[in-house]
Amino acid sequence: MSHQIDPTLLPFFDPKGIAVIGASTAPAKLGFGVARNLAQSGYTGAIHFVNPRGGRLLGRPVYPDIAAVPDPVDLAMVIVPAPMVPDTLAGIGRRGIRAAVIASGGFRETGPEGAALEAECLRVAREHAIRLIGPNCVGLIDTHLPLDTTFLPPPGPTPGDIAFISHSGAICAAVIDWARGQGFGLSHLISLGNQIDVRETDTLAAVAADPHTRVITLYLEGISDGRRFVRAAREVTRDKPIIALKVGRYSGGRRAVASHTGALAGQESAYNAAFHRAGVIRANTSEELFDWARALAWCPLPAGPDVAVLTNAGGPGVTAADALEGHGLRLAELLPETQTALRAILPPDASVRNPVDMLAAATAGQYAQSLGILLDDPGVHSVMVVLPPPPMESAGGVARALIPIIFAAGKPVVVALMGERMIQEAVEYFRAARVPEYRFPERAASALAVLTERARKVSDAAGELPLRLPDTRPDEARRALDDWRAAGGAPGEFLPFEVVGDMLAAYDIPVPRALPAATAAEAVDLAWQVGFPVALKVASPDIVHKTEVGGVLLNLTGPDEVAAGFATVTANARAAAPAARLDGVHVQRMVTSGQEVIIGAVQDPQFGAVVMFGSGGVEVEGLRDVEFALAPLTRGDATGLLERTWAGRRLAGFRNLPPADRAAVLDMIRRLGQLAADFPELAEIELNPVRVLPDGEGAFAVDVRARLAPDWPPGGRGLSE
Repeated sequence: MSHQIDPTLLPFFDPKGIAVIGASTAPAKLGFGVARNLAQSGYTGAIHFVNPRGGRLLGRPVYPDIAAVPDPVDLAMVIVPAPMVPDTLAGIGRRGIRAAVIASGGFRETGPEGAALEAECLRVAREHAIRLIGPNCVGLIDTHLPLDTTFLPPPGPTPGDIAFISHSGAICAAVIDWARGQGFGLSHLISLGNQIDVRETDTLAAVAADPHTRVITLYLEGISDGRRFVRAAREVTRDKPIIALKVGRYSGGRRAVASHTGALAGQESAYNAAFHRAGVIRANTSEELFDWARALAWCPLPAGPDVAVLTNAGGPGVTAADALEGHGLRLAELLPETQTALRAILPPDASVRNPVDMLAAATAGQYAQSLGILLDDPGVHSVMVVLPPPPMESAGGVARALIPIIFAAGKPVVVALMGERMIQEAVEYFRAARVPEYRFPERAASALAVLTERARKVSDAAGELPLRLPDTRPDEARRALDDWRAAGGAPGEFLPFEVVGDMLAAYDIPVPRALPAATAAEAVDLAWQVGFPVALKVASPDIVHKTEVGGVLLNLTGPDEVAAGFATVTANARAAAPAARLDGVHVQRMVTSGQEVIIGAVQDPQFGAVVMFGSGGVEVEGLRDVEFALAPLTRGDATGLLERTWAGRRLAGFRNLPPADRAAVLDMIRRLGQLAADFPELAEIELNPVRVLPDGEGAFAVDVRARLAPDWPPGGRGLSE
């Protein structure tokens, strides 16, 4: 698959000549480090050094200014004091160079003055059509071009197939050293720094286009244009996996929200939904990021989740089995002929059921033969070899015997190589052969789980994209909202029940009819109209969670109960919220049966509309059985929400609960997602509870609420893809 590279970024990835502005002859200066690494990287293009002092550096002339640099030069490395950078960029622009990496620090990260200086750099760059990476970054490395524009201490990374794109420069130095120590190489390293121009999204296609890159890893502190990132990453992950470590999960601040959906849909929920839509795999730790990258770079993908475990000890085998199940994988059921073949080569006391325990005296030959037999079993999708130091063989000898079998396999094999000093020879053999090895079964199981996840994502990548539901009527919903605004509705307010109901009706989301009553007598008359039994709910724009103030009465079966209920509901509301405006009650026909779920949506500032689904009712925040997806949703997206929650799985029936109308819920999720995408000025909208009737009988949003954003944009901004 070909990836389209922005032509303005080509000088960063295939420069014809590079000028280092601020190159220094002083070994302690960063300008010397950049010059040294570039000169020693093996880069075959033109290299130019610039410093007003002139002279020579590393056997090359030093030019007094950028204007004196001869052709070819299409990339500038800037490592001068921060106050000098704007003028330096202007000189770069006049010289005709259209790409620059600003390695200098002293900008936004230092405070307001640095931020103003950074803004001036961007202004100058745009004036001269210069693309910028940085400032406050480490630079770029391409181990295959080759090219190293960083000032990091040598040695640099070994050539490999894992690309690393990072918002942090300090992390880059650690990753290079870590990669060398762990026996894997990098194809690209890109330090983005403060990202005043080129950002992580811009670099994805260019890195993916490199045939040496098999996996892209990201260290992210945030994403500035969420929807653009999702689109770009989705294109890349159809072809190559992306693993992201998004840091800053736990923020001390919490934005003010009033609905359950808003309270549960934090920034990290939006990131999870975005990564899911884009096919990006999210790592939880730095160790996972590269554990998984090695497996994805070096292993074929499995055809399913069934794993065989091969070991010479019972305890590690049980540990492996637990770890696999904990990661959502299964122990494969070995065919009888597989077990017969294993018995023929193993001692009588060996266990030939999965996990296969060959016993402590297992030889290198038995390891290799047993692995081959397991790989031939069609029910085995992948294999974990667990290898503590063998008492009768060297670990290196076992590794040498296993590698040819693994190399020829069309299925993934990972090794839990347990120990430290006694396994070092085996470590070197496996790394040289590009076989993922981990110190304990838990890490190996995690890698196999990611291979299985990637296989599923590849299968899903060719699937449907979100398309507008054809039978929605956004113009009708827009009229209902605009009429309320014209009548005095203000930003930040909750919409009246009737307005929300009209908007939902325009998207064919069923809500039992609820009529407003200002007096007890009106409530009784309306109850006769809608039909008993009925529910009474306090009507107030200032009371969102009605149950919490005693503002809801259910299953009222006659007029006397309704009249008394009106008095009770309004009295409870006045006592609990004396400052609230009370408009009476809403009278609603009861939906008396069915399972309860919640469906909601919020607007995330980076990713737009995010839909929530999960267990509904008053305990939703306590249960936290919820999942999120970006809107608008495909049917597969909606199905995934059901599969990942107990509330969704329970719809198929559980114990004394009959199967509920799952299709109606899937339809409602997609319709609410479409509405949220069409109306980004709705900060929150929630259907809770949604009562799901038995299969074929539908689902109804029993209670609904929606709030206009405090800063809603006039006319809205559609976010539908």
